[in-house]
Amino acid sequence: MGFDYFMNPFAEWIGWFPKHYSREERVLVHKIDLLILVFACFSTWACNLDVNAIYNAYVSGMQDDLQLYGNRLSYLNAIYWVGTIAFQIPSNAILTVVPAEYYIPAFEIMWGMFTLGTAFVKDYNQLMVMRFFVGVTSTPCWIGNVHIINSWYRKQELGKRNAIFYNTYPLGAMFTGYLQNACLTLDGVGGLQGWRWLFIICTVITVPISFIGIMFFPNVPGKCKSRWLTAAEKELAQKRLLDEGFAPSQGLSWGILKRVFKAWPTWVFLVLANLYWQTPYPSTTPYLLWLNDVVYPAQTVSDINMVNNLSTISYAISIVSAMFFAFYSDWRGNRWDSLLLAGVVVLVCNVILLVYHVPNGAMFFAFIALGFCNGPINLVIAWIAETLAYDLEVRSIALAFVNMGYCVFALVIPLTAFQTKDQPRFRAGFIWSVCISVAELIMIPIPLYLERRDKRLGIHQAETDLVIASAAGLEEASKEVALGDASFSSNEKKDLDVKVHDLS
Repeated sequence: MGFDYFMNPFAEWIGWFPKHYSREERVLVHKIDLLILVFACFSTWACNLDVNAIYNAYVSGMQDDLQLYGNRLSYLNAIYWVGTIAFQIPSNAILTVVPAEYYIPAFEIMWGMFTLGTAFVKDYNQLMVMRFFVGVTSTPCWIGNVHIINSWYRKQELGKRNAIFYNTYPLGAMFTGYLQNACLTLDGVGGLQGWRWLFIICTVITVPISFIGIMFFPNVPGKCKSRWLTAAEKELAQKRLLDEGFAPSQGLSWGILKRVFKAWPTWVFLVLANLYWQTPYPSTTPYLLWLNDVVYPAQTVSDINMVNNLSTISYAISIVSAMFFAFYSDWRGNRWDSLLLAGVVVLVCNVILLVYHVPNGAMFFAFIALGFCNGPINLVIAWIAETLAYDLEVRSIALAFVNMGYCVFALVIPLTAFQTKDQPRFRAGFIWSVCISVAELIMIPIPLYLERRDKRLGIHQAETDLVIASAAGLEEASKEVALGDASFSSNEKKDLDVKVHDLS
């Protein structure tokens, strides 16, 4: 009895894949999950570990050691996002033509080195340089993994896989808090403060993960050379995506920019995704600073531990929420109703925070409920991937473009609406959050309408029909070529060769 004998009943029961999958496809899905999700999740978990370390280090002695007063924490956050923004689209464009199994791990090693450099900075200016390059080098480890994950799965599988990948963010943030507590006990060891040890340990965790990627991570199905998949499994991986209308690579050219910016999902999801991604923002740094300044202001070791434990609750709820909405949306076959439900809750919570003069229990509820509403964030990614199934390169760059919008917001909002000097009552920030919560609810019907309109009018139907026909004809064309030597002229064989190339 093999591994799949035990796993298949459980996977069917939880809806991991449908009952009608063949044994071969089930085994393939299990393998894809192991090869892609293990590295992608560990890679991004380590990335989030390093990114969140700056905030934990800030409240653990870095603020005083490096004189990070006023808005300097916001500027450190901003320079990180500048590096990330600059490399978003170029990185995913490069990823469509270079081997992902080497490209992403190489950048992971580089980002680990810049994280290590952060542990030895002497002043604010040096820290700014390190944060910029951490932003640049961590970019492929997030948006690059997003592209690869959304290039391997059927539509009814995407929600759950994106949710698992998304959960690396709260897990990284949760673990950083506990890692911070451990590092405080190392304060003075080797002549280094505890917060410096935090970055050293993050590097020790990060760099080895890159070698997992080199060994196991595959490229997209059409360019997969993984030693862990058989030739039949690689062909099945391509065919099942073609069945779903996911087009193979067309190659990178200057025409890609025209295709990207002509596609309505690029612009509509740029707005909708970034409105939604920003609405639960108060559940992150503002929540941590509220706990730190209002609830536990003494800053004893006991207080710091309690702040970390309470912030962990928000992250844990976010993880549960992500999986719940992922399974629900995959089962329903749509993404919009989950976003609508979460959007209503977000609006209520942000109104409570704006009022502010409420009992601490009400504030705590609002912050925690916003953490719950972080869960469906990943569904926007799945919705984009499904809507742009007909063009792999457009999908890759559009995902980067939309995510670049998130990075711009992450750069600007803390410097404007959520300035550190305004803590713990970020009045401007909470007004902003209420406004975009309303705008996000208004935006949700727009992509739903456009998607249904395209389907009704047959827009992109030609591309979809060609992809589905390719799936049906792939095996037949391959057989024709195999038999062609004895039956066809050289010109006919060339035509068949081209046919197989086009279909695969």
